[in-house]
Amino acid sequence: MTRMVPRRSPEAQRAEQLSELPPSLRDRLDQGRHDHVGEHWAGGLPAQYGVAPKLRIGRERWFNVLWLFPAVIVLGGLGVLVARGLVTMPAVQDFMRTFPGASDVPEGTPEGFPAWMRWQHLLNILFMIFIIRAGLSILADHPRLYWSRHSVPGREWLRFQKPVPDDPTYTAKADSLTLPDQIGLPGRRHSIGLARWWHLGVDMLWLLNGVIFVALLFATGHWARIVPTSWDIIPNAVSTALQYLSLDWPTDTSWTNYNALQLISYFITVFVAAPLAMLTGLGMSPALSTRFRRISRVFSIQFARSLHFLVLCWYLFFVVVHVTLVFATGALRNLNHMYAGDDTSSWVGFGLFAASAAVLVVIWVAATPFTYRHPRAVRRFGMALIGPVQRLFEHVDGRPGEYTEKDISTYFWANGRVPDSAEYKLLQDGGFADYRLQISGLVDRPASLSLADLRALPSHEQITQHFCIQGWSGVAKWGGVSMSSILDLVGPKPEARWVVFYSFAEGSDGGLYYDVQELAQMRYELTMLAVDMNDEPLSFSHGAPVRLRNEVQLGFKMVKWIQGIEFVDRFDDVGGGSGGYNNDHEFFGYRQSI
Repeated sequence: MTRMVPRRSPEAQRAEQLSELPPSLRDRLDQGRHDHVGEHWAGGLPAQYGVAPKLRIGRERWFNVLWLFPAVIVLGGLGVLVARGLVTMPAVQDFMRTFPGASDVPEGTPEGFPAWMRWQHLLNILFMIFIIRAGLSILADHPRLYWSRHSVPGREWLRFQKPVPDDPTYTAKADSLTLPDQIGLPGRRHSIGLARWWHLGVDMLWLLNGVIFVALLFATGHWARIVPTSWDIIPNAVSTALQYLSLDWPTDTSWTNYNALQLISYFITVFVAAPLAMLTGLGMSPALSTRFRRISRVFSIQFARSLHFLVLCWYLFFVVVHVTLVFATGALRNLNHMYAGDDTSSWVGFGLFAASAAVLVVIWVAATPFTYRHPRAVRRFGMALIGPVQRLFEHVDGRPGEYTEKDISTYFWANGRVPDSAEYKLLQDGGFADYRLQISGLVDRPASLSLADLRALPSHEQITQHFCIQGWSGVAKWGGVSMSSILDLVGPKPEARWVVFYSFAEGSDGGLYYDVQELAQMRYELTMLAVDMNDEPLSFSHGAPVRLRNEVQLGFKMVKWIQGIEFVDRFDDVGGGSGGYNNDHEFFGYRQSI
């Protein structure tokens, strides 16, 4: 006789399976201490190269920017023909006699290039190598530029990648590109964490060098050589341009004063491009954007990012033209000016230049392999330089009300490795009816909250802008519960200083994804646990059933698919000990407010 076994309900089966899962979330973290960049970096992303830069014309047409190079050559040739014809005309000759192209300097302006200027010139070259190469790696992580804060595919004005495929599982990380190791710093795909340490860290040295340079310019009187003092600079610049285009180049008097075109280019580089590079860099900071709301509404992260790229283009253009003219207009004399400090045509300046160039080449070649072998050292270097500045802005509590529903983005990039564990799938299949948010650690009242429990707490809504470390942004409406309400519910103990958020998802190299955040920021008005996005329950790709929002931080810190929260007094024994999954594996920093 067959014994009848009563059938269990699907709910009972799910409850039994869930009860068999490991109890400790910490045990499911990757405890490894990663100290180099190997073949499995970022989950072993294969190399992916982009396309020739495409400039959007109108709404749908795209122009290959590489066609500009032959166009410039053709236009340059035509310009030479036109200029050579113009300079034979009596009226133009009279104009050029009146305005010969030289820039007059006030009496008493010092001549030559003092030692401090020559050393700062060399340091500037060194710093720009790191800044430009690392900047290109940062751009390659999201190879699209927009004018609007809404990073909507197809609405970018410039892209270095194919059009975004019609695939809802396509992520921003999948859109990232590889650069040759001797172009990017580093070149490996999705190496933005290390690129940012180089870029931001050396930025601080470059800015310090620039401040000292400008101070000495005005203290010594050399400012008059690169600051226009008369409106005559404009017709003199036109005259200089005609002389260059006609190939009857102006007489070089740079030992005493630059020609008008040189003066304007130096002025733009020092007093326009450099400050704009700093301001646009700060314009991409989430902490500053949530603090200076009126500025952020106009000067959005994407507007700032696009201007930052155009400043890079200016610097690259300036360097190419500058170096070309140095060698084309009397190399020995020009090199003596900046390397030997005299106005002769000896070989001393060339020898010093060759020696310094050899050192710079060694540094250029060694920078990427050094980064791969010693990423922790790069992280410490960057944190030592940018960390104190970040901390000035990190503790800035933003306020709601900057955006309204009409500002919500029509497209919001997905990112991160989605959860695929049996545990998560069981919860998802049951509509998260069995979901419990476990809150533990240094709290007076540990809690296990269902979605219904979370929705029963005082509701909180905010419309805010998301900042991804890769560079894209978007505005969304989030609904859920303020972290302040969670803190009031569980009562953190006095010794608690940090909060660990555990995800259902694994990181790219295995082990649960997690992030550590400062307890003080959990009281910020714009820090919350979101269960809704744009008035709908969170979708799978955006973190269902619960995700974190902390609007003064970058997106990778806003953990999705949260299953547990732990209050701790230290985090060096959590995971790899660096304060988060990306910190452990890809050498991000737990402070990333800039």
